[in-house]
Amino acid sequence: MSGERHRRRLRALARRLRLSEDDLPLLERAFMHASALDEAASPTDSNERLEFLGDSVLGVVAADYLERTLPLAREGELSQRKARLVSGELLALSARRLGLGELLTMGPGAAASGGAERPSMLADAFEALVAAIYRAQGLAAAAAFVEREHLLHVSEEQLQRGNAKTALQEWTMARFKSLPVYDDSIAGLPHARSFTSRVSVGGRALGVGEGRSKRAAQQAAAAQALEILTREAAHEQEV
Repeated sequence: MSGERHRRRLRALARRLRLSEDDLPLLERAFMHASALDEAASPTDSNERLEFLGDSVLGVVAADYLERTLPLAREGELSQRKARLVSGELLALSARRLGLGELLTMGPGAAASGGAERPSMLADAFEALVAAIYRAQGLAAAAAFVEREHLLHVSEEQLQRGNAKTALQEWTMARFKSLPVYDDSIAGLPHARSFTSRVSVGGRALGVGEGRSKRAAQQAAAAQALEILTREAAHEQEV
């Protein structure tokens, strides 16, 4: 993407978020992946520190949202739902819906490997954007953005998929007397690791998932496998 086209898109996003022209450098840093910088660059030039801050802001906003909207839920349920709400998988979905991948600036290697569509990079970009809004406008504005553009788009079904590994294990043991097997791999530079997990049952490949941790990747793979198995079971019942 040309520099001018990139700046136009950043300005359009700034207008949508009601950020000022003075906030554009902050917004630009939110989408600056470390792979686009050379070794002499300052750590503050990439979006990694904003990701760190955004992760904490998201946690506070999600906890407040759940405490307000689920007055009868116990602490354990709130904790599980919070972890799911701020998971890389769901953040990536919101980032993709907002078109954040098109705003990412990254190195040639990351771009060639499909970085703009990689769930881990999209989730990081969403976190960094939340931090940029927090820095520019404060917690109330960041919370309003997170609730409007992320929390209200997460369905109950998506929340329940957070325990996909346990659900898949119970399913496969009940139906096949067999446990799922996960094959995990790691890619990327040390500061931008990406995990991929492939799950199979009885030698049959059923799902592939990606995440910023092995656990997240396995959860995503298990969720995909569950979707396939439940769809097949429904078809068997119809027949």
